[in-house]
Amino acid sequence: MSLFGRIFLLNAVALVAAAALLVLGPLTVSTPALLTEILVLTAGLAVLLMANAALIRLGLAPLERLTRAMTTIDLLKPGPRLTASGHGEIADLITTFNGMLDRLETERGFSSARALSAQEAERRRVAQELHDEVGQSLTAVLLELKRVADHAPAPVRDELPQVQETVRSTLDEVRRIARRLRPGVLEELGLVSALKALVAEISEHADVVVRRTFDRHLPELDKETELVVYRVAQEGLTNTVRHSGAHQVELLLRATSAGVELCVRDDGWGMGDAAEGSGIRGMRERALLVGAELTVGPAPRQGTEVRLVVQAGERR
Repeated sequence: MSLFGRIFLLNAVALVAAAALLVLGPLTVSTPALLTEILVLTAGLAVLLMANAALIRLGLAPLERLTRAMTTIDLLKPGPRLTASGHGEIADLITTFNGMLDRLETERGFSSARALSAQEAERRRVAQELHDEVGQSLTAVLLELKRVADHAPAPVRDELPQVQETVRSTLDEVRRIARRLRPGVLEELGLVSALKALVAEISEHADVVVRRTFDRHLPELDKETELVVYRVAQEGLTNTVRHSGAHQVELLLRATSAGVELCVRDDGWGMGDAAEGSGIRGMRERALLVGAELTVGPAPRQGTEVRLVVQAGERR
């Protein structure tokens, strides 16, 4: 029976019983009403109100759970679906809501995959242009400066080394940006070598000590999953350097019974009550693409911990 039917039936039974007692029973109401009559009517009204309250609370409890789920649901953090409890249209409503979540998560997965694929393609294009166009132009400038220095008078020749050093530093920075945009080491030498190169680069340009621990025997991952692991490690280390105030950060890559686990743990200030930024949400989107589980929270002692667990072999 539907919620409306149950409430209507309870009220109908209560009103019919009250009418029957007044018509067929010895109960009467005097004018003015006697104290005993007032007490009997008050008690009957209280019983009717309590019965209605109990039935409504019991019937609306699944709707309260559904309301809480609607206000707290996050498509980047998939969780268990609501149990279709209740009767009639309430169970149908919860089932429909669960189906809507399934469709939304599927559609978001497809749209995120297309967006991230386009993003990676754009990164490759920009990195290629930086390497081929800007890098070659700066290299030509360095060669021209060397030629000018060889024929320049002494006062000018003394100033050219500083200009050459500036151009050389700019060329190194352009190459570093190109490597971050398109991790060629990942494509050529694999995940572990790419992470080692990333750690070396972070250690060279940031005032933070990076300790890395990689298992020797890791299960094989497909190219897309390796890219997700690399990007999550890159974003985690970048967030640590920029925002955490940490002195040390630990990068772990180890094999699990089902696949591979990546952990980035620092000793910084931690996240506190701050909302997740675009970097963390980007990591969650990447994790969803390969069916991985991503958790971001406080480290065991202090700081922040980013943990990614991916499945090896056939993707979920």
